[in-house]
Amino acid sequence: MPAKTYRDQDADLSLLTGKTVAVIGYGSQGRAHALNLRDSGCKVIVAQRPGGANHRLAIEDGFEPLSAAEASRQADVIAVLLPDEAQAEAFGRDIRPQLAPGKSLVFAHGFGVRFGTIEAPEGVAVTLVAPLGPGSLVRAQYVRGSGVPCLVAAGSHGASHAPREETSVTRNAMNALGTALAYAKGIGATRVGAIETTFAEETETDLFAEQAITCGGLTALVKAGVETLVEAGYQPEIAYFVCVHEVRQIVDLIVRGGLSHMRQSISNTAEYGDYTRGSRLIAAETKAEMKRILAEIQDGQFAREWSDEHEAGSPVFRAMRQQQASHPIEEIGRRVREMLARNE
Repeated sequence: MPAKTYRDQDADLSLLTGKTVAVIGYGSQGRAHALNLRDSGCKVIVAQRPGGANHRLAIEDGFEPLSAAEASRQADVIAVLLPDEAQAEAFGRDIRPQLAPGKSLVFAHGFGVRFGTIEAPEGVAVTLVAPLGPGSLVRAQYVRGSGVPCLVAAGSHGASHAPREETSVTRNAMNALGTALAYAKGIGATRVGAIETTFAEETETDLFAEQAITCGGLTALVKAGVETLVEAGYQPEIAYFVCVHEVRQIVDLIVRGGLSHMRQSISNTAEYGDYTRGSRLIAAETKAEMKRILAEIQDGQFAREWSDEHEAGSPVFRAMRQQQASHPIEEIGRRVREMLARNE
């Protein structure tokens, strides 16, 4: 069954007329949402801690940054666009005390709601508007007259991961859905499409893809590929080109027309190698591990682990970040990018 998708004609931006939208956090997504909403005619205020680059940028963009508590007090619609690990504390301390029946919360990722670290009081609408792209692209596409598609949800649905049972919006959630769609239209998402989902589905699929495919899986794969070739005596720059640089070309082909289009665009030799060797790498053991990763997400194990790490001051996270930054692939990549820059 195709996903329920809403476009401009399905969203009523006038639902935000006369209302104040507070964007809490002026990072990549926060800046894009604030600027797009303002350009769409919405009244937007911004909350950002003073003293940093984001605070200065908000001022340069014409906003007068407030505290999260004051912005939440003034706002009718509160978009919580802080990092996942910072949301629960800021919500409990600054945002929740300012909530009253009739106000709406908007999240760009369902992490806190899904795993129960954020709970809104009765009468406050909880919605999700999650762009399927980084904030820089959300802004750039809006300026071009297009948009980045998003996922929308109304109501918390925090505990369940049975998305197909939840996608029918009840009457009680219709007003919340209307607000979510109006917000999605304000940031340009309904120009392309807003796909109905739930907090559970958005959060669990996003975390899984990050861990197993787009971040964890991909980085581990390309590093292993470069290491294998370099250890076998091949030049590091050539190993980087074939294992890293060409990934974007293949992904672009897949995004443009699917796996079949990609396979039609490569050599017969590459296509045969795809069919005969890919399954030796991504074998039954790999898929079994993917299922274990998904189970850890669904039962909250990963969320608890990440929360504990943040509360401890992120020692393991910072150590791993430093370790990975010193991997030889980073130096090889730097040399390759310098070489390419000289030819531009």
